Amino acid sequence: MDSSSVHERLNAVFRHLLQEPCEANPVLHKVLLTSRHLQKQEAAEAVIIGGMVLDIHATPSIPANPRTTTPGKVNYVLGGVARNVAECMSKLGAKPFMISALGLDMAGNILLEHWKSAGLSIEGIRRQKDINTAVVSNILDVNGELAAAVASVESIEKFLTPDWIQQFIRHISSAPVLMVDANLSPPALAASCKIAAECNIPVWFEPVSVTKSRRITSVVKYISVVSPNEDELVAMANALSGENMFRPIDRNKHLAESLFQTLKPAILVLLEKGIRLVVLTLGSDGVLSCSKELLSSMRIGPGKTKTYGFSRDLYETVTSRCHSSRYSGATEPAGGSPFFAVHFPALPASVVRLTGAGDCLVGGTLASVSAGLDVMQSVAVGIAAAKAAVEAETNVPSQFNLTAIADDAKTVYAAANVLFYQSML
Repeated sequence: MDSSSVHERLNAVFRHLLQEPCEANPVLHKVLLTSRHLQKQEAAEAVIIGGMVLDIHATPSIPANPRTTTPGKVNYVLGGVARNVAECMSKLGAKPFMISALGLDMAGNILLEHWKSAGLSIEGIRRQKDINTAVVSNILDVNGELAAAVASVESIEKFLTPDWIQQFIRHISSAPVLMVDANLSPPALAASCKIAAECNIPVWFEPVSVTKSRRITSVVKYISVVSPNEDELVAMANALSGENMFRPIDRNKHLAESLFQTLKPAILVLLEKGIRLVVLTLGSDGVLSCSKELLSSMRIGPGKTKTYGFSRDLYETVTSRCHSSRYSGATEPAGGSPFFAVHFPALPASVVRLTGAGDCLVGGTLASVSAGLDVMQSVAVGIAAAKAAVEAETNVPSQFNLTAIADDAKTVYAAANVLFYQSML
């Protein structure tokens, strides 16, 4: 047995011995913790579980013709929904703990070296010779919109197993929030969500695609937040209702408010299943946030600020511009079952590419939630992060300007249109 195998096995045993049950006796719990573990718990960060992918972006310089080559540019871009979300969070001051799988190949080395250079933990990233790192080839149109893609991501399902995930119970059980992407296999999704549920950790489900979004059916009872686009929303509502009653919609025929009215029945299916918040991404039409709870006072996660670093700066800068008192007069309607929806507009941007926008919207929102901001403030920051993403060459900008993010969030927050519905019927 070579030294690397021995080292991996010893690390696995070490992690197993350090796992701490959520319901442990508090006195014994304190005795067993070393000062090192206490420091880790005090600085507990969000856990992100899902794919790390090398994206190949092919962008034609003229409209492409079938069955022939077209001049343009081909770039390697660091990607994967979960990886993009986690990197965005890190650029906004968080230190998310990533659980993923990479091979010992070129793509895996590129992804891992970038992760290490960002100062992020690689403890949760499984690496071994028989893993083929996930790669996605994206064909874009001349406007930067995705025209077609081929994904080779089988390794995420094969190697992100329940056994691997369960080695990091301690991280999940102390996290302010857990995000899972639908690249995970159903058993891995179930294992992740059950760990979080046992410790009352909110779970954010990122659907990834129309096909994979349906995987929510087996874990919906554990999910607090979902972030679909309208096609993923329709697919999830059909899967959860057990009927094919919802149809894809023609976006060109709807403005934001009429789009909401059309999608409202599908949204209600998710909320009736116990999901607390639906963050519906509408591209250039912005975001619809829907809940049975009053959004102006709703929080996901810790509900308290971090007292250190960039996360504290993010909290203080955003709260100084996005005053919660703006919507504090809103109250739950009398009679019926409450239903609240808020439309957040998108920001004008000089678009370079659109592929990372949705992931940065989720990443910006999660970073803000983890810093202690409320849902409305957090979504506003997410939209500001998405704007920065579409203006960058990479899926996630190399850095965020905190002042610019806060100013853009203020613009979005001030323009949010609050809708109240007294009945969910």
